[in-house]
Amino acid sequence: QVQLVESGGGLVQAGGSLRLSCVDSGRTFNLRTMAWFRQAPGKAREFVSAISWRSGLNSADSVNGRFTISRDNAKNTVYLQIASLKPEDTAVYYCAASGMYGSHTRTEAEYDYWGQGTQVTVSS
Repeated sequence: QVQLVESGGGLVQAGGSLRLSCVDSGRTFNLRTMAWFRQAPGKAREFVSAISWRSGLNSADSVNGRFTISRDNAKNTVYLQIASLKPEDTAVYYCAASGMYGSHTRTEAEYDYWGQGTQVTVSS
């Protein structure tokens, strides 16, 4: 059973950095693509970055190299390192897992499991 729990969000000043973590309590983490999405106030949820079970990467153009996704299969954890935070990065950040052997797609519907989200607030 896949169960995702995010952590690491908080209030940070513009220009700062954060590392978000998402732990999967299941046994098949290493066989799933993991992704991060975010939802800003009043906006639709949007794709941020994904890392496949083979460690292939896919990131939204908007993150411009400031966001780095990584995974540690030994810890069943996926990370999102965010640098040079901007007020427009304020959002709830969600972790998502694909089905077994899923591709590192940007399509929300391709992800079967979701965490509850962690709030990131960037002050100017």
